[in-house]
Amino acid sequence: QVQLVESGGGLVQPGGSLRLSCAASGIFFNIAYTAWHRQAPGKQREFVAGMASSNVANYADSVKGRFAISRDNAKNTVYLQMHSLKPEDTAVYYCKLIKGGNDYWGQGTQVTVSP
Repeated sequence: QVQLVESGGGLVQPGGSLRLSCAASGIFFNIAYTAWHRQAPGKQREFVAGMASSNVANYADSVKGRFAISRDNAKNTVYLQMHSLKPEDTAVYYCKLIKGGNDYWGQGTQVTVSP
């Protein structure tokens, strides 16, 4: 059974930083595509960042230069380092893995950016 467990969310002031983690189990992580999405209240879930098994990353325009996705295959973990956070980054952040044509999602972690 595949499980994804996110952590690292919280309340941060504008301009601050947070690092989210997503630990995976029950899946051969090394060849999975990993990504972070987010959903703000009243809005659709949107793509934030993704990283293939080749470690090639791509980002939404809204977070380029501020967020960085990385992965540690030995720990079955994907990270999202967030800098220069803005109030509009407030959302529930979800980890996603794609492998074998299947999508797997975590339960989400809340990030709130507020003075």
